[in-house]
Amino acid sequence: MSEENKNVRCDLCGEEVSSQNAIRFDGTILCTDCFNQRVTECSHCGRSIWRDDSRNGEYCQDCYDNLYETCTECGDDVCRDDVCYHNDEPYCQNCYDEINDSIIHDYYYKPDPIFYGKGQPHYGIELEIDEGGEYDDNAERILNIGNRINEHIYCKHDGSLDEGFEIVSHPATLEYHTKTILWKKILDEALEMGYYSHNSGTCGLHVHINRAALGESVEEQENTIARIVYFFEKFWDKILRFSRRTETQADRWASRYGCSMDNPKESLKGAKTSGLGRYTAVNLTNTFTVELRIFRGTLRYKTFMATLQFVDLLCEMAINLTDEEFQTMTWKEFAETVSADKAELKEYLKIRGLEE
Repeated sequence: MSEENKNVRCDLCGEEVSSQNAIRFDGTILCTDCFNQRVTECSHCGRSIWRDDSRNGEYCQDCYDNLYETCTECGDDVCRDDVCYHNDEPYCQNCYDEINDSIIHDYYYKPDPIFYGKGQPHYGIELEIDEGGEYDDNAERILNIGNRINEHIYCKHDGSLDEGFEIVSHPATLEYHTKTILWKKILDEALEMGYYSHNSGTCGLHVHINRAALGESVEEQENTIARIVYFFEKFWDKILRFSRRTETQADRWASRYGCSMDNPKESLKGAKTSGLGRYTAVNLTNTFTVELRIFRGTLRYKTFMATLQFVDLLCEMAINLTDEEFQTMTWKEFAETVSADKAELKEYLKIRGLEE
């Protein structure tokens, strides 16, 4: 009998089949029935795999790991395109919706922005508070103050905090932040509930500037952003003192680019090629905003307002002055431009010894 017609036994069911009709898979001899019952094809890569080793009877393990997550709550498999995250954990849509009924939203929560106030720029605030607990009841007390008139603020989980959360504002002009959003009452309420910001060591005060306000064209916006980056590089020691951050804190959460200071355009070029990502003093990774992350958190209203006024003044100058004017400007000249309507900033510069 030729080798082709020689009978062999299926390793699974023991049935005798001709060598010609036997199927050899993964070092095993199989009859046609056992092959069809026990082996399947990965729907994504097409590779044959044992059905028992497949995920959902459909994917090989490698493809599954690349395409699916397991819901932390119910254990269901969720396609990566449909997965929702809460506190960095994956959830299916149903479980995520149940969790998101909470007052403190997950880190990835991002509602459509509501722009408040006439004119430009608009500033979105992220204020981190800590050590008072990540409690919905506390967040609700703050929201009841901030959203008394309109939906001005919302609260989010932040993994960098120990026992707190983040207060986030919709974008608003400086005038609107000053006259309409009840920031003093919000900060006082947080203090009354036992929260810290400056003294916690974990908290920042981040200010987002809408890019559209920085120029009519993308080129104009880039030129304005270049002058902001250049200003931070040129006056880093002054800004660090203004921010109340330590050098170690800045290195971790809001680092300096350390790029060229030949001119603003070279500074921006260096920043974009630095590879430092979002944890920089001037974060450029967001599509629609530039984020200033350098400032330490605060629950002191005057310091809070001085910070917003500083950002507003810097934006005004970056929009209206030329590269050459920025290159020749001294810190003293910058400080001398603070007008009477920015009283908190003027007082803060004096207190911090930053008038010259």
